[in-house]
Amino acid sequence: MAQEKPQLSNYRIPGARGPRNRGETEKAKDRKGTLLRLIRYFDHEKKRLAMLFVCVVMTVIASVYTPKLQSSAIDSISSGSFDKLNGILAAMLAFYAGQGIFTLFQGRLSAVLSQSIVSRMRNDLFKKISDLPIKYLDSHPHGDIMSRMTNDIENVSGTVSQSFSSLVSGVLTILGTVIMMLILCPQLALLSCTTVLLTVLATKLLSSAMRKFFRKRQQLLGNLNSTVEEMVGGYRTVAAYSREQAVIKQFNATSDELTRVGILAEILGGSMGPVMNVINNISFVIIAAFGGYFAFNGTITIGTISAFIIYAKQFGRPIDELAQIYGQIQTAIAGAERVFAVLDEPSEDKSGSENMEASKGVISFKNVDFSYIEGTKVLHSFDLDVYSGQKVALVGSTGSGKTTVVNLLMRFYNIDSGSITIDGVDIKDIDCGELRKNIAIVLQDTVLFADTVEKNLKYSRDDITDVEMEKAARLCHCHKTIMRLSEGYQTVLSQGGGSLSHGQRQLLSITRAFLAKPKILILDEATSSVDTRTEKRIQDAMVKLMENRTSLIIAHRLSTIRDADRIVVMDKGRIAEIGSHEELLAARGRYYELYMTQYSGKSV
Repeated sequence: MAQEKPQLSNYRIPGARGPRNRGETEKAKDRKGTLLRLIRYFDHEKKRLAMLFVCVVMTVIASVYTPKLQSSAIDSISSGSFDKLNGILAAMLAFYAGQGIFTLFQGRLSAVLSQSIVSRMRNDLFKKISDLPIKYLDSHPHGDIMSRMTNDIENVSGTVSQSFSSLVSGVLTILGTVIMMLILCPQLALLSCTTVLLTVLATKLLSSAMRKFFRKRQQLLGNLNSTVEEMVGGYRTVAAYSREQAVIKQFNATSDELTRVGILAEILGGSMGPVMNVINNISFVIIAAFGGYFAFNGTITIGTISAFIIYAKQFGRPIDELAQIYGQIQTAIAGAERVFAVLDEPSEDKSGSENMEASKGVISFKNVDFSYIEGTKVLHSFDLDVYSGQKVALVGSTGSGKTTVVNLLMRFYNIDSGSITIDGVDIKDIDCGELRKNIAIVLQDTVLFADTVEKNLKYSRDDITDVEMEKAARLCHCHKTIMRLSEGYQTVLSQGGGSLSHGQRQLLSITRAFLAKPKILILDEATSSVDTRTEKRIQDAMVKLMENRTSLIIAHRLSTIRDADRIVVMDKGRIAEIGSHEELLAARGRYYELYMTQYSGKSV
């Protein structure tokens, strides 16, 4: 499936602040194709399917044949042939017991089959999400993606466990019942089956409306989850601007629409059962009228009428069940097609065979053009050479393209034209994993996981020793902070490191990057959330840690990059100036204006 181009209204450029806007959910695929694709997940469960099929068949045989035995028992009593009655009753008991046993195994196998299939689908989806391009995750609501992983897959799970065996059993029961009715009395069987036309007509009329509302319900549920995700993720911003009531209003609007659509979907889904009951009752009238006539003429016995009444109920019951589970099946298909929409997205291009074992960290941007949204360039003919071991700072106003340079170097996005090379090798030819392993990046928005401090610091490399970890922590001035935690390096952090201050989280993130032992180091506003004294200590540590390492530093606070070898001043996606701190101040250009704005209070 071709990746849809994000619209400006719902696209979030990496590095932008504030909650993410919600985009439109993907259009649903065709029902038949989705169902066939879902069935392919059963290919690995052929053994369980065979066992389940056997259990269903045995259950159906027992349920279909026992009315015939009951008919024989009634005829034996009515004719006074009591010598055969005990054998018939014993056979009925055996069939009923067998039906119960096979039903028990059928339920067990259905549960195992359901969890196995859903587990494979869930694993496929999670693997796909981990392989999606950054562009996709930046341009799609995270809450909606989470809804596909949870709600949509659970809908598939519920349908497989509850509806699959019922579907097979229902079809076989209908076939078996019709066969037995034809054997007992073909005329009465054909008269009873006239109600099937009414059943088909009612199902066709209701199903088209059901599909529409069940699909809409799943889409709204994804939007609702997206709203909650934004509220929880940005609750500080919401509270700071007193936007609680606005967020509640927005949530209620989506929730009310979901409630409305959900009610309509449930009403339509629930109406199938009563409609089928009315049609089944019509068949009872037919059996009573014509069965009595045939019995009066001697065509059939009283026991046969009794069997037909049971068969009529038995014939209507699976139809009623199929009608009831039809809504579940529609929900599952709607969920499955949303899951498949993600699975069909193109994976991130990680191709490349070159390694960076002997890399010196020489970076070169040549005539690079790039745009997040087609037709709106962010970088224009960008040229920059960064030499081995050099410390280069990128400065400029918000939106000038500083973070974009990093995104392109990391292959988070692909350039529109031009080339980016490391040691003369185009980064497209370098294995993506090898590239990122040799580039450590510290983002302004720090990410810590719900795990121990030690696991978070060693996240970049598993082979780091405790001695190396502690040494790096001391150099980054976070060792004392860690030791003040309840269990030191074994302290389990809350999700996102919420129990730590922003500055402490940033120090841990910097330490993690240093432990990666990269050839290239990127610091994107890495010291923006620490106090001036801590910033000075980090800068002193960086002097040693950046030795023999190419470094790119993105900064708004110009005090952090005064000792950079070169400072690149960016403006609207272009390089406005390049030089050292002293050279740029002397030139009295754009850098001079930024510097004077920050430190002299000069209005420009």
